[in-house]
Amino acid sequence: MARDTISDLSTFLAVARERSFTKAAARLRLSPSALSHTIRLLEERLGVRLLTRTTRSVSLTEAGERLLDTIKPHFEEIEAALSALTELRDKPAGIVRITAGEHAAETVIWPVVERLLPDYPDIKVEIIIDNGLTDIVTERYDAGVRLGEQVDKDMIAVRIGPDMRMAVVGTPSYFDQHPKPVTPQDLTAHACINIRLPTYGGFYTWEFEKDGRELRVRVDGPLAFNVSRMALTAARNGAGLAFVMEDKIRKELEDGRLIRVLSDWCPPFSGYHLYYPSRRQLSPAFAVLVDALRNSDEIRPPIPQ
Repeated sequence: MARDTISDLSTFLAVARERSFTKAAARLRLSPSALSHTIRLLEERLGVRLLTRTTRSVSLTEAGERLLDTIKPHFEEIEAALSALTELRDKPAGIVRITAGEHAAETVIWPVVERLLPDYPDIKVEIIIDNGLTDIVTERYDAGVRLGEQVDKDMIAVRIGPDMRMAVVGTPSYFDQHPKPVTPQDLTAHACINIRLPTYGGFYTWEFEKDGRELRVRVDGPLAFNVSRMALTAARNGAGLAFVMEDKIRKELEDGRLIRVLSDWCPPFSGYHLYYPSRRQLSPAFAVLVDALRNSDEIRPPIPQ
């Protein structure tokens, strides 16, 4: 088989996987126009249309589906074989792609990656921030990070962080003007800062538990964001109450800049887990990162109540 044909098939495979010329071009480090030209030449050489293009999407024709089913297993075998060869290097090498939420990336993954990379200059780590429940197989990630209770049963899950707690917080100035809530139901009378999450299809419902009793409260207020960082910023400025991970506000609780309420309704829950398909063959680079993350779990100092 001609070298150009193999290259063109590899390009077609990237477009078929991504269902996007723009994303495939970025992955292959080509311009979209060059990639489109390559696909067009491949279609002319084969004499069939492989892809149906619209302004918003790319889909496979019947011929494209048949070609994808034929070549995909072979290219995956080649990729696995090339990855296995890195075991013969003095140090592991390769690219590791991980998807995680903003909080997990900042507090768990980045501190480990920052310490790890100087010792492994041939490993590259790509961290994609996504607060949705991404399908790591479809999107071709090596792994994802979620809370333990969110990991699918058919995945291998590796604990990489301690148990966590949520905290309802506001400023002293806010509580000078509003009574502190005693029960979660009292939050309906407060200015609460909402978070819109893609996995919920709307605003996140604040979750509480005490003595085995679970409560979900739909809060309301003048502000809403799609990232918790901004909700916390607004709360710090006295705009209302925020529902955030307690480790984000440790220092502010200690020095009194924020006040915590309803702590007895916020029990610990399972922390972050790295997860990946059970049938996945671990590359040496990925194995190094998994081992580093597995051993990164540290005891956190107590949080003021």
